Amino acid sequence: MLTTLDAPAVRSWCQLALRALGQAREEIDALNVYPVPDGDTGTNLYLTVESAAAAVESRFTDPAGGPAPGLAETARAMARGALVGARGNSGVILAQWLRGTAEQLARGGGADQLRAALQGAADAAYQAVAEPVEGTLLTVARVAAREATRAGDGLGQVADTAYRAARDALRRTPEQLSVLAEAGVVDAGGRGLVAVLGALADAVAGHQPMGPVALRGDVRPVESCQGHVRPPGPGHPAFEVIYLLDAPDEALPALRERLAGLGDSLVIGGGDGLWNVHVHVDDAGAAVEAGLGAGRPHQIRITHFAEAAARAGTADDRGEHEERTRAVLSVVSGAGLADLCEQAGAVVLHADPDRPPASAELAAAVRRAGAREVVLLLNDPELRAAAGAAADQLREEGVRIAVLPTRSPVQGLAALAVHEAGRRFDEDVVAMTSAAGATRYAELAVAEGESWTMAGVCQAGDVLGLIDGDVVVIGAAPAEVGASVLDRMLGAGGELVTLILGDGADEELADRLVAHARHRRPEVDAVVFHGGQESAPLLIGVE
Repeated sequence: MLTTLDAPAVRSWCQLALRALGQAREEIDALNVYPVPDGDTGTNLYLTVESAAAAVESRFTDPAGGPAPGLAETARAMARGALVGARGNSGVILAQWLRGTAEQLARGGGADQLRAALQGAADAAYQAVAEPVEGTLLTVARVAAREATRAGDGLGQVADTAYRAARDALRRTPEQLSVLAEAGVVDAGGRGLVAVLGALADAVAGHQPMGPVALRGDVRPVESCQGHVRPPGPGHPAFEVIYLLDAPDEALPALRERLAGLGDSLVIGGGDGLWNVHVHVDDAGAAVEAGLGAGRPHQIRITHFAEAAARAGTADDRGEHEERTRAVLSVVSGAGLADLCEQAGAVVLHADPDRPPASAELAAAVRRAGAREVVLLLNDPELRAAAGAAADQLREEGVRIAVLPTRSPVQGLAALAVHEAGRRFDEDVVAMTSAAGATRYAELAVAEGESWTMAGVCQAGDVLGLIDGDVVVIGAAPAEVGASVLDRMLGAGGELVTLILGDGADEELADRLVAHARHRRPEVDAVVFHGGQESAPLLIGVE
């Protein structure tokens, strides 16, 4: 348990929040009925925090090898990253909440500073909204800040109290906002803030982003609404307009007044000359012109609610005779794996083993593929949330996309082996999904330090055998651990064993495992590839 919030803790907070929002993204999207039932709040919050986390990460990966950032610099990077990447009404409010947090954390990371940060965050969020409404993210933020002032002296007590208070406030949002009560849901933005505050409490407790953490924020107090991207009813503006604006502080009052007269759901967050403007209007051009009168608008995004709903509703219902082009995009790390995927007909996104691609990179790679229909092979369970957010954006652009959550490159290769571009899209996706699902996967890894696993306690340097992501064998020699893993996998049946050697792996390892498999199960075929991946010395697939 931390006693002071420092720069690495803020870094962990961002990563844990991104992970929590990724897990809850679809649930939050389904809750979204206010202010417009467009089914994208979870995605917008995820993209906002993704931008914040990327900005923080850039401070810790200085190629020049400069000094590690301090708390103030890290907190400000988080806030600015969120502001620049904020999406939607809730995303801009959350960005302003993070800005209020950062302004107070710049003064220190103790329990009292965290109390002040939570209060500053709530105040900043309210100030960003032209017409604050209770029963929303704002209420959840206010209650969390209020109860944090009554918490004990420890940093963990403050963070945990704020999270629990936010969770309780979320449960009461239907009592404060009739549209939520009518739909039988809690507020979507508030649900997202609960996830963010749960991640803060986890970071203070010392949980690591990539560890086996049972993330907090898994609140489902009211049955989720299942509708997605529904067009607004009568009386709602037609367009959502969002842009970044370079403008002096003194230009904001007139801009607020002008935009408030044009529409509703007005939120302006930011400061120090950079602002994120969000508004729902009938005249999108007038909203942009208002920004031009105040300063320099850029990164302008205009969404027509009815068209977005129509695209979402028809994306999976195109006629059989429509002209189509199809691509399979495979995310892999390692030159050998990339070659294998390309030979099988895939477009490859080369992933940095130390930094998984964000949603924007995945979306850009799909756009570069230039296809109307795309099958996305992730080959890594950690990419599922980012891929889901990217897919939502691409569907709005008219791309028909299916995300196959393959958890290992061996599953991706199995899917590629049955891909046929001449088939109907749905049939191809079903065939590829079935092939991937029928492929059990495993890998060998080397323990970096002492840790508890499902197979017992491992020490630094131990060889770990993982099946379906869980450690099942701990040993000293790769060949012995690999043989044990193969025995477990083949015990459940199988006809083909695929071994993919990683960067620097010993060729003899594959030879010994092939001989072992054929000795135990003579009817089993085995193939060996050089993948070149740095993540694991050996990947194993059994079909």
